[in-house]
Amino acid sequence: MIFSRGLSQISRNRFSRCRCLFSLRPQQQLYHSPIHASQKVLGCRVIHSWVSNALSGIGQQIHHQSTVIAEEQVDPFSLVADDLSLLSNRLRSMVVAEVPKLASAAEYFFKMGVEGKRFRPTILLLMATALNVPIPRSAPQVDVDSVSRDLRTRQQSIADIAEMIHVASLLHDDVLDDADTRRGIVSLNLAMGNKLAVLAGDFLLSRACVALASLKNTEVVSLLATVVEHLVTGETMQMSPSADERCSMEYYMQKTYYKTASLISNSCKSIALLAGHTAEVSMLAFDYGKNLGLAFQLIDDVLDFTGKSAALGKGSLSDIRHGIVTAPILYAMEEFPQLRTLVDRGFDDPVNVEIALDYLGKSRGIQRTRELASKHASLASAAIDSLPESDDEEVQRSRRALVELTQRAIARAK
Repeated sequence: MIFSRGLSQISRNRFSRCRCLFSLRPQQQLYHSPIHASQKVLGCRVIHSWVSNALSGIGQQIHHQSTVIAEEQVDPFSLVADDLSLLSNRLRSMVVAEVPKLASAAEYFFKMGVEGKRFRPTILLLMATALNVPIPRSAPQVDVDSVSRDLRTRQQSIADIAEMIHVASLLHDDVLDDADTRRGIVSLNLAMGNKLAVLAGDFLLSRACVALASLKNTEVVSLLATVVEHLVTGETMQMSPSADERCSMEYYMQKTYYKTASLISNSCKSIALLAGHTAEVSMLAFDYGKNLGLAFQLIDDVLDFTGKSAALGKGSLSDIRHGIVTAPILYAMEEFPQLRTLVDRGFDDPVNVEIALDYLGKSRGIQRTRELASKHASLASAAIDSLPESDDEEVQRSRRALVELTQRAIARAK
């Protein structure tokens, strides 16, 4: 499907690319299914015999190279760079507070240079364009351009809201975890104290609520309010599991959905709902966000064991030192059941951490976690491939960027 979309995109370039096509060596020429002699291909009229000769000479090798050409590489972050810049400016203006100390705390992670990857806003801005396809309406729209601009503004608000909720959760998490670094700098709780860090997180949530209410869409309000509930539920699950829950992969994945994937999935669904898409399309957007979020966190849990502190912007082995059992250890426990004794005992003693790491090194825990992340990344890509077809170049480019994000999420080193 992606290949055929790529050819339709190229076909719009017409004669200017036709000359380039015929100048290529045989193994570089694009091939599509056999056609009638009078049919126009890539803006040129060609005879049926040329197609037959090309078919016999090119074969599967050319099909592969054509696919590569059709799927032009896109940088997801560059594609929405202008929108991200505007988003950063909006966020800085939205977190202005009357009390100077609160204002300074609230903008701590929105200042230039420490905004982070802005992964979630990038996803949502790309999703908005990826879903920009005609939708049958019961009544004609008087000013389509005006409606489109208003929709884009509302969808951008979802990106703003999601980022504020995300940063608020980071501020609260750092207090709970006694973190001393975040995004490569001193954490807010260490710089200004726990109380101000908690209040700053609460302030960001209140600002997100105001922006959410302005959308005047009860279903979207309900979805993103549920996200906040999930964040609290997931953090509580992490803080106080029973002995059996701590060793359960199912429990771990549910907690991971609440803490990481719920925000992305429900925000993606909100983007679709604001655009007026069907329940089926909205669920495809949800499934993309859910599976990408799970893949992202699984790799995060791998990097906690394999990454370097400076690269990650936080201390490595942070989770296990706080007694948090993640997928790599859970998988290692399946191969070495004696690890369960260590998990039950806890990891306050550094010796227990070293023993657990030794077992992990002997196991396939890291590899199996990466494989599970790849599975979820593939499910996310499949959701994008199942969206309603579109010949629009911007839509296609944004969808390729969303698929590219799934690969970057599992290939990253920080």
